[in-house]
Amino acid sequence: MPRRPVLPAVLLCALLAAPAAQAGLFDDKEARQQIADLKAQAEQRFDTQAKGQLELASQIIALREELARLHGQVETLSYENEQLKKRQQDLYLDLDARLRKLEPSPPTAAAAPAAEGGSSDTATSARGGDPMAESKAYEAALNLFKNAKYKEAAQAFERFVKDYPHSDLAPNAQFWLGNAWYAQKECKKAIDAQLVVTSRWPDSLRAPDAMLAIADCQRDWGNVQAARRTLTSLVAKYPDSKAAAQARQRLGQK
Repeated sequence: MPRRPVLPAVLLCALLAAPAAQAGLFDDKEARQQIADLKAQAEQRFDTQAKGQLELASQIIALREELARLHGQVETLSYENEQLKKRQQDLYLDLDARLRKLEPSPPTAAAAPAAEGGSSDTATSARGGDPMAESKAYEAALNLFKNAKYKEAAQAFERFVKDYPHSDLAPNAQFWLGNAWYAQKECKKAIDAQLVVTSRWPDSLRAPDAMLAIADCQRDWGNVQAARRTLTSLVAKYPDSKAAAQARQRLGQK
């Protein structure tokens, strides 16, 4: 039996396989291109994210620096405000000493009977208590305030006004009571205390200072209009007082 030629069959297989091989080569090239494209896209996204993170980090650093700067300004302003309050308190304390020198001294227990023809007990009761006891109680309360024991000072001044309502030092004690409340950031109680000074002792040398203190509380409360009205009223009512001079300065008046 004659053998069939092998070569034509081989050629036929090669011809049939050629398109498949070309298709395989094409598919592999396209896959590599897709991989390259995906890699480029991924790198681009990574670069974009890295750039965004870098910008975000820079913004965070800038915000931290700004926050630190503002914090420093707040600390500086708080310190300056405390120093201003301390200087104001020192000024009031000095003024208190000066006013007490100008105010008439309380009559002594020995001099009162000669002037009034009465007993020493009658003279003492007319003023509401023993002058030495008054002075001692007042100084004790004032020393508490000087030592920044404001809560104890408020109690002491309140007790003084209650025990010696007719004392020459009562307006001063009431004024310092308001300041003791103000030092504790109790503005409502401070205003109420100072209003007692202006209503009960309107002719006292402490009345204009009390109005100035009321304006300070109103300003701290954020009620600028009320503070300006109080300052304007202070200038009108006590034009020659030192408190009025300060009020004019705050109002921008000459």
